[in-house]
Parts: sequence; C-alpha cells; structure tokens
Amino acid sequence: MTTASPGAPGRRVPKGAWTLPARYYCDPALFEAEGERIHRTLWNAACPVEELAEPGDYRLVEIAGDSLIVVRGNDGMVRAHHNVCRHRGTRMVEAEEGCLAGSIQCPYHAWTYGLDGRLRRAPHMDEVEGFSVSDFPLAAAACEEWGGLVFVRIAEDGPDLAEQLGPAVARVEVWGLPGLRTAQTVSYEVKANWKLVIQNFSECLHCPVIHPQLARLSHYLSGENYPADPNAIGAAMDLEEGVETLSSDGRLVGAPLPGLPAAFRRRVGYEILLPNALFCLHPDFVVRYLMRPRGVGHTTIRCDWLFSEETLASGDFDASRAVEFWDETNRQDWHVCELSQKGIGSSGYRPGPYSNREDHLWQIDRLILDRLGEA
Repeated sequence: MTTASPGAPGRRVPKGAWTLPARYYCDPALFEAEGERIHRTLWNAACPVEELAEPGDYRLVEIAGDSLIVVRGNDGMVRAHHNVCRHRGTRMVEAEEGCLAGSIQCPYHAWTYGLDGRLRRAPHMDEVEGFSVSDFPLAAAACEEWGGLVFVRIAEDGPDLAEQLGPAVARVEVWGLPGLRTAQTVSYEVKANWKLVIQNFSECLHCPVIHPQLARLSHYLSGENYPADPNAIGAAMDLEEGVETLSSDGRLVGAPLPGLPAAFRRRVGYEILLPNALFCLHPDFVVRYLMRPRGVGHTTIRCDWLFSEETLASGDFDASRAVEFWDETNRQDWHVCELSQKGIGSSGYRPGPYSNREDHLWQIDRLILDRLGEA
C-alpha cells in the first residue's frame, strides 16, 4: 500500500522476534475469529461524512459479514442500522449507495422503518395479540463522526472512539481532515490478507526496490516511528531537499493545507487507525485508505485524494500529479502483497526473523495476537 518510516535508529525489535505462522494469513477459521474479536469489536471507518450530505443519503458498509445501512436521518443525525428486517430477517437494501425517500422498506413483506430505525408499518400484524411496532426497531450499531469519517462499532461493548484513537487524534487533527474534500476516488481489489496490507504500509525498507519514484523524493531511512498505541500506529518521513510533496514531479499539487504547522510542511505523516483506516498526510493533500477484508485472502481498498476546499475551488486545479503518483505506488504495493500471500500460502513458507528496523511490524503482530487472546 503506502509506505511509512522503517523505524528510527535506536529502536530495536526484541531478540527472537519472527513473522507470524502461515495460518494467520491463510486460515479461514482464524479470519472469522478476527472478524468477531477485532472488526466487530473495534470502531471501523465506514464512509466519508461528505457522502451523507442530505437526509436519506446512505452507504452500505460490510464489516465481518454484517451489512450496515449508514444513513443520515431527517433530524440530521447519522445512524448505522443492520440491514436485516425484524420480520423474517430479509436483507432490505441492495444498492451500495443512494438516497432513501424517507423510509426503509423490506422488499419481502413491506415492513417499513423510518430513517431513525423505528418500525412504522407492519402489514397483517395489527391483529396479532400483544404486537407493537415500538418493540421492533432495526438493530443498531454505534455510530460517531471524526476526522471527516463516519465510524461504526457493531459490538455492544467496546472502547469509546476517542479511547480507541488515542494519541493519533492529536497527530492527525493538525491536517484539518473535516474541512477537506475528495478530489478523486479509486477502488482496488487486492488478493491478499488485510494484515499484509497494513504491514506493507508500516515499513519502507522495500521502497528502493518497489518504489524508486518514491525513494527519490523521500529517503527510505528518514523520519521517525511514533510509539505504538494499542490501536494506532504512526510515523513520519522527511522530504528530500527541494521536494515539496509526494507527487509525480515533487511539486505542490494544491495550496498548503490551512493551519498546518511549518514543521509538517517538510514531512509526510503516515497513520494506521486499526482496524481499517490509513492515512498519508502531505503538506498539501491527504491520501486516505479504507480497507474492507472480504476473505482470508481478499481485501477491498478504497483510496481517496483529499484537498482543501480552496484548492478544489480554484479554476485551474488538477489532481492528476498526486493521483498518478500514488496510484502507481499503490499498484506496486498491491502486487507485492499478493506475492506475499501466495508465498505464505505455500508449503515452503516458514516464519522468518524481523530486522531491527521492522519494529512496527512486530508491534502490529503483538496487537493482533492480543486481540485474538493468543500468546
């Protein structure tokens, strides 16, 4: 995927730290356990807030096999409902996105719910003794907004969103994410386990080999790793002298982001908000990735290029230098992630030792194992 600092000098991986066994990337049963203990328990980045501008605007979001309707209600609130009718369990909404005309109706027996999830009408149930529409709202998931994104948590019990994001909030908020808007979106289907995507994002030792165009703009051993938090991992890398941002020519694509401190105008930040949001934070734009694990060896990744409203409003704005640079970098990363998946899935794979500059990868492994309750 994208690339982050490989680890500042002086940071060390513990002696005897090795990569995980193959089953963590290839075992469908373990993938199901991750869905229950990680993806349903933690807050997931569901969709951009800007896509839910008007009442009725919705997006379908799939998390660990559960389909959620994330919709803006007539009262302006954004909610997340399970896409399951309370009558016979039918999935109600099929289109991935759209605008609901004031209600959600099951296509099977026409049970009809308000955008707030409350049951309004249940045909042929008026003569059922003790039946009340107030007893059958749609099942809900917790829903909050942060950083221009809607986050949802399926599990009834779990961390608060602020608790989950931890120190990453202070690091990321200086980029003013809620005020940025999407210039372009590209979706990718990657035949690799979602953890391989995150691990690839977490180191740049591969950059001179896989990303020569990136290595020319930002030295692969520059920058620093921030201390790992239980659910957020971050780093920053320095831009080479004379380089203004990561683009096809190294020049700014948009105006410097409003309010960004001067120190961040010579660096690119990289943030992983487990389990599924990743950011590349440039002086003039942000690349945002939302991952959806589809199977043990299949991950869908949505990539958004975000700029300030001022930049997007300028008549001669062209995002292509940023999009082309990162689209090429993304595809290089996806290819090597797929090669990793194939290799790990073969009988010849054995866990290998981490280098002293792969501390974030080792820390990610520990976080995953902790969530799964394994040593």
